[in-house]
Amino acid sequence: MSPLFRRSGGAAKKAPGDRLVTLIGKPGCHLCDDAEAVVQRVCGDLGVPWEKKDISVDEALHKEYWEQIPVVLVDGEQHTFWRVDEGRLRRELLG
Repeated sequence: MSPLFRRSGGAAKKAPGDRLVTLIGKPGCHLCDDAEAVVQRVCGDLGVPWEKKDISVDEALHKEYWEQIPVVLVDGEQHTFWRVDEGRLRRELLG
């Protein structure tokens, strides 16, 4: 199967398995734990790879996101912060 397929408007989009979700947070953050559960569930259901990054060990991430954690990126672009809406994340990854 090709990693790209066409929308009705002719624009190419990535298949869910070719996306990457990044969860940025820190240990001991209850919102980060909640976000991780949502990301893990959605990505697991859709076959989307995901990674977790810790702002407490990455100065650049800390500087950029410390007031917003947890932050979810989809393909390197900020999708959301603080609370992750499961339906919205699914739509983004499928859409």
